[in-house]
Amino acid sequence: MSEKKSMKLKFKGEKSHKKRQDGEGSTSKKRKREDDEGEHETDWVRPQQPTHIIGPTFLYHASDPPVCIAFDSTRTRVHLPSLPRTDPETSESIPLLSYEPKDVNHVWVVTHVAGTETINLRTPDGKFLSSDKVGLVTAGREARGPQEEWTAYVTEDGTIALQNVYGNYLGIDEVAGGGLALRADSETIGFQEKWWVKVQYGHMKKAGEEERKRKEIIEGMTTIDEAGTNRVHQAWGAEEIERKREKEKMKGIEFMDQFIIGT
Repeated sequence: MSEKKSMKLKFKGEKSHKKRQDGEGSTSKKRKREDDEGEHETDWVRPQQPTHIIGPTFLYHASDPPVCIAFDSTRTRVHLPSLPRTDPETSESIPLLSYEPKDVNHVWVVTHVAGTETINLRTPDGKFLSSDKVGLVTAGREARGPQEEWTAYVTEDGTIALQNVYGNYLGIDEVAGGGLALRADSETIGFQEKWWVKVQYGHMKKAGEEERKRKEIIEGMTTIDEAGTNRVHQAWGAEEIERKREKEKMKGIEFMDQFIIGT
């Protein structure tokens, strides 16, 4: 009987996780730790904040039918393929929040631009999602510039809105014949500009840990700065009290001089 092949997506640079079994058939310690935490490194999860959007990323829209942002490497263009409404194995309806990528061309690799709150979205073959001033969306450049930068916002319902450098939002637009096209020319966030996003748990977890470390460093620096400020204020306060004492002493001396002269 042939071994069942895993259907998990594989990405360049990603380490394969093989199960190491002991005499009782238990999995490796790392796998056991992941099981205890309830998530695996390659599980697809929803980011809770913009900084969690990093690494392999799947973006899809709750249109009818649902569509995802994909890259056609043959035609070198961005398109919106439809996602199945039902599970082909069970024929049951697929819940909106249960969608995961089944094709590597449906996945974008997100990186954060250093020193900013913006991100880049890269195709599997190294081209970046771009938008021009009129809202035309392409993915033909291998170099990053302002037009390849996007700012992510989490909306009130948990979806993500992506804003380009011109202040407009990425969304779907109905074209002739009832098809859908990707545009980035909306000045406001509406249904068409709201995207459901999934990232891999391992990348999101690492981003969260790095963010916590940065906050701890900043808080530590703030504490040191506050302590230094307090010392300066305390020293200034002591000097002020001493000056007041000297002033009162001089007044007393002047009063005594006047009393003696008057006598």
